[in-house]
Amino acid sequence: MVESRAGLDYWRVLGLEPGADAASLKRAFRQQARRWHPDLNGNDALAEERFKQVNEAYAVLSDPRRRRAWERGEEAGGDAMAPDPFAEGFPDFETYLDRLFGREEPLASGGPGGEASSGSDVYAPDASPPDALHPDAPFRPYNATADAPSADPGDPAWGMGAGAVMASPPPPPPVRAATDQESVVALSPAQALAGTTVELALNDGLVVEVATPPGAGDGWRLRLAGVTPGGGDHFLQLRVRTAEGLRIDGLRVHYLLELEPADAALGCQAVVPTLEGPVRLRVPPGSSSGRLLRLRGRGLRHQERSGDQIVEVRIVVPPQLSDAEQALYRRLRQLAEEQQQEAAEAG
Repeated sequence: MVESRAGLDYWRVLGLEPGADAASLKRAFRQQARRWHPDLNGNDALAEERFKQVNEAYAVLSDPRRRRAWERGEEAGGDAMAPDPFAEGFPDFETYLDRLFGREEPLASGGPGGEASSGSDVYAPDASPPDALHPDAPFRPYNATADAPSADPGDPAWGMGAGAVMASPPPPPPVRAATDQESVVALSPAQALAGTTVELALNDGLVVEVATPPGAGDGWRLRLAGVTPGGGDHFLQLRVRTAEGLRIDGLRVHYLLELEPADAALGCQAVVPTLEGPVRLRVPPGSSSGRLLRLRGRGLRHQERSGDQIVEVRIVVPPQLSDAEQALYRRLRQLAEEQQQEAAEAG
């Protein structure tokens, strides 16, 4: 016995806006049922639970009486102890749709012209869901051992009675472990500031739309929970950068300024790019790697607010030094050692 999942938003389970029409409801149910059916997800436990939620959501929203009860906050349908329709297992996906939507058999021939059918299944367009989803008669899962004997002489089970012994079915496929995936999405500064919608193609071919939050920044990660095969998460890493190397984070702009040791030690004037063009920045003497310098009002602007640009100093040593440069660095090291020795003697 199972109870209706309290607090479950059935519209959200099916990915619909509240009040969607019957055609949209059926279409969304088909998509979500195919996505989460256990047969198509390697017996994944998460998929089984999602599939049950999808089945329950459609059962309630497709029944006007149960939907009204659910919208009033009451127990949908009033039968809190209805049997679990999947207690004995899950039907295969095509059988599930056959029983749910009353699918007809494929036509053997075409229309009046007598042309052969393309072989696609024919559905009753206005067929209402059968009693399988009625609250008093939940869906009965397909059970191969309980079906009548085969009437097809080509079937190995033809002629066998109910007590006939048949070969054991093959074992189910192994459960796939949940694995997380990640994609990089590049945004312009304007898109990051206002927020935008991006289309993302997942590895299994599913295409989803993701809305980025306004004021997003470079390096932000957005999480799509449970969308990878096996129930893992998919992460979107946002990249908001300009060709000049400016990194955007909300209204603030970051820039990494590389300096040679002499410029950092003695101070210098450096040309720094900004969103409005290059400017000259005075670097104070004795600037070490990691020092932050601020350019006020040089970040993004939104309405009456303006962000700053932060310039981080990084000291970079040339990979190739001339003989004269090596001699100078040795002399600098010697002077530093002498100063340390004098300080130790004075202490």
